[in-house]
Amino acid sequence: MAESERSEQRMRPAPLLFEPSEVAADPEHFFDLESMDDPRELLARATELTLAFRAATDRAVEFQAVAAAQLADPRRFDRLTPADIADRAEWTEDYAKKMIEFGRDLMRGESYS
Repeated sequence: MAESERSEQRMRPAPLLFEPSEVAADPEHFFDLESMDDPRELLARATELTLAFRAATDRAVEFQAVAAAQLADPRRFDRLTPADIADRAEWTEDYAKKMIEFGRDLMRGESYS
């Protein structure tokens, strides 16, 4: 698969539908994948879900970075140190510093792929 095709698939992830709580409580149940008999269909849907979760993870990390940068903003009277942010997010302090910088880059409009 070409790189452009992979990028295009990431941009169009499968929709993530919330499962009813009684179904989600069953550890064997996962987005109805266990009920699929056709391995082609199973591979296709599992791949769609994988891409959707990756896209969701990437987006959530961007929001974490922006929040970290906002919390570390020296103009805030209640700003947090990188150590405080690391503690709240369960990161190392070095990682918090990197996320703060990434968030600042995102807020300046710099794009990362």
